[in-house]
Amino acid sequence: MRIHQDWTTGGFDLPPAAPSTSVFPRRVYLELWWRHFGAGELSLVEDESALLALWRGPDGAVGFVGDEDLTDYHTPLGVGAGGLLAAYLAGLPTGTPFRFDSLPGEAAEAVVTGCSADTSSTQHEAAFRIALPGDFESFLAGLSKKERQELRRKHRRFTESAGTPRLLEGSADAIGAFVRLHRMAEGSKGRFMTSEREAFFRDLAAIPGARVDLLAGDAGRPLAAAVGFQDDDAYYLYNSAYDPDVAGLSPGMVLLWMLFEVAINAGIGTFDFLKGDEGYKLRLGAEPRPLYVVEGTT
Repeated sequence: MRIHQDWTTGGFDLPPAAPSTSVFPRRVYLELWWRHFGAGELSLVEDESALLALWRGPDGAVGFVGDEDLTDYHTPLGVGAGGLLAAYLAGLPTGTPFRFDSLPGEAAEAVVTGCSADTSSTQHEAAFRIALPGDFESFLAGLSKKERQELRRKHRRFTESAGTPRLLEGSADAIGAFVRLHRMAEGSKGRFMTSEREAFFRDLAAIPGARVDLLAGDAGRPLAAAVGFQDDDAYYLYNSAYDPDVAGLSPGMVLLWMLFEVAINAGIGTFDFLKGDEGYKLRLGAEPRPLYVVEGTT
């Protein structure tokens, strides 16, 4: 076992214990998060079969790098993660707390095998995913009649009032438009986009696989925006926002319509909404992916 802080280690190329977890367990995301928000002690724990990106925060608790509000999936990398975690925890002082959150089932199983007998594992969140068909009309046909009619109605109303919906390409500052729309939201959503998080999102939008999509009508003004990640298998919707002045035109749902079309046309098989149990996800046919928290003390 080797404990270090070298982000260039090849261990980040190991397969995740939980598949389909996008950029979240990879160096490109974790190093960026650490640079913006990391505090406490960083420990990259690895051997020839596994890697764990861990940190001890100011409260002394051990967890995976990446806070719960910004990191939708946590998973160790490699096939021997349970044994590696057991060895690492054994070297900590007795009574050291640990909390590993946002674990898909496969990752939770791997983590539990490395923890003490009195560890608890409970579901605390869920991500929601849709299996996409081969064409958009089949996607619409798979919705309930009510939801299909409602989605078409919203698309038609947007078109009649704002013009043909389109995704803007080549915007000089797409992430700036996203941030501006996000801050227009009321309540906690609007307060979420602090200057620190804006800087993080700007860097995040530049990593491989990241996408910033802006929805506009005929006037060309961004009315909704989404930040997501895309690979060969899935599109992951990380965050979105819309202009509240045109809320009556349902720009958020129209943007989803466009994102579904883009993903399906690209041959992508899964649309992952990531965390959050908003009702519209279920109405669109999403299925929950349970996420677990494993916690205890050494």
